[in-house]
Amino acid sequence: MPWKPILWYVASLFIICLHTFPIYITVVASFKNIRDFSSKWALPDQILLENYQSAIYDGGFYSALSNTIIITAFAMLIVIIVGAMTGYVLARLNNRISNFVILATLGVMMVPTISLIVPLYRIMMMVGGINTYWAVIVLAATYQLPLAVFVYTNFIKTIPWALDEAAEIDGCRPVSTFVRIILPQLGPVTTTVTILAGVKIFNEYVFALYFLQSANMRMVTTYVSSFFNEVPYINQASAAALLGALPIVLVYILLQKWFVAGAMDSSVK
Repeated sequence: MPWKPILWYVASLFIICLHTFPIYITVVASFKNIRDFSSKWALPDQILLENYQSAIYDGGFYSALSNTIIITAFAMLIVIIVGAMTGYVLARLNNRISNFVILATLGVMMVPTISLIVPLYRIMMMVGGINTYWAVIVLAATYQLPLAVFVYTNFIKTIPWALDEAAEIDGCRPVSTFVRIILPQLGPVTTTVTILAGVKIFNEYVFALYFLQSANMRMVTTYVSSFFNEVPYINQASAAALLGALPIVLVYILLQKWFVAGAMDSSVK
């Protein structure tokens, strides 16, 4: 009897359980009474919606969600536009300098966000960026650009040079070639970038904590963390976390088909 397939199945099942258990605990806790501190694994005696009602009406959920959507949307607009244009230039140059830039870009991805908080905070204090949308939008977009540039560069390298040459013969300048020829082909990879970078921006915590200190400027992550005070309200926090995760889950479900296609095209071709 071959043991290798069985080991793969067991390992896969173990990984699935690791990812499923936290979701199960969160869902179960969200339907329990706020004062129910029974086992996290035990199902609630009755399904209650008071945690969701409290999270929505008492915790400022709509404000946090709208702040998060605004920041994520504008940051992703910057990431997609700048990332696609930079990726096109690096892919078409394809020399030592462009390869060095790509490696340097990957190196930036390794820098922890928290290590730069102090200088970034001082700069934002000087330019009036505390408690403003634009500060977090610029910072979040900057930190996600390396990933976008890397993915776009690899994808555009697979697009034949002949298209650029044909466009040049027809009188197109590089910018016109990018807009008319290259950009329409970037749909799948743009979906991939939107999912990968968008989820990280949506879940941004460090920048939101330090640069959006006002209660009405909270993002979803800091909104959920507000339930953990001296007396943590675990069940309400669970409901808030599920409500906060719902929009990004719906976006992923809607874009899943193009996400898989873009990920395969940018990594395999």
